[in-house]
Amino acid sequence: MKSPVVIVTGAGRGIGRAICECFVREGATVVAAARSRDQLLETQQRVAALPGRCIVRATDVTAVEQLRGLIEFTEREFSRIDILVNNAGATSVGPVKELSTIDFETLLRVNVAAVFYACKFVWPIMERNGGGVIVNISSLAAADPFPGLGTYGATKAWVNAFTAGMAAEGRPAGIRAFCVGPGAVETDMLRSIFPDFPAENTLAPPDIAEAVHTLTQPSMSHASGQTFYIRK
Repeated sequence: MKSPVVIVTGAGRGIGRAICECFVREGATVVAAARSRDQLLETQQRVAALPGRCIVRATDVTAVEQLRGLIEFTEREFSRIDILVNNAGATSVGPVKELSTIDFETLLRVNVAAVFYACKFVWPIMERNGGGVIVNISSLAAADPFPGLGTYGATKAWVNAFTAGMAAEGRPAGIRAFCVGPGAVETDMLRSIFPDFPAENTLAPPDIAEAVHTLTQPSMSHASGQTFYIRK
């Protein structure tokens, strides 16, 4: 795929920022989305010297109209969307009996609803342009949710199943869909919930970014619908 147009959500830091860097390094036009414009500008600055370009768009993925606006803005500016990376995510740790209603609703809005709506809005654009690639960031917790991450893991298991369904629907239109399910990644999110997790057992954000980039290549077309787990 030559100079693709890519949308990355959760692009202000961590895995999302690394994904932006990876695609811009390869010459892509990336629309980086996150709630914090300041963090997005940091991402933009970090990739400024690379061959591609990065445009920032402050977006709260839990606000459906903002998410729709992100998709519409990108199509309006570039006439197409080749790749969508749903990276924005929320996590909450604790046993079921202690999980608050607010935490549960946040998990659903960010990890489930936002992924659904982003895919729904981008789908007809990719269909009109002869295809595209959607990569959803899942988690190892979808397959192995240790105590305290059961609800979070369940939202990511939904992402895996939804992705498989999209892959089946997308084949006639040339739309491919994948999941990347990392284990522990050295990010602010990880440290906010597991401050003492051994650093030697964590992946680096660029590890995940490279996996995402690989899945968008034509050589991976026959693997559409799969979830690729990555652990150290």
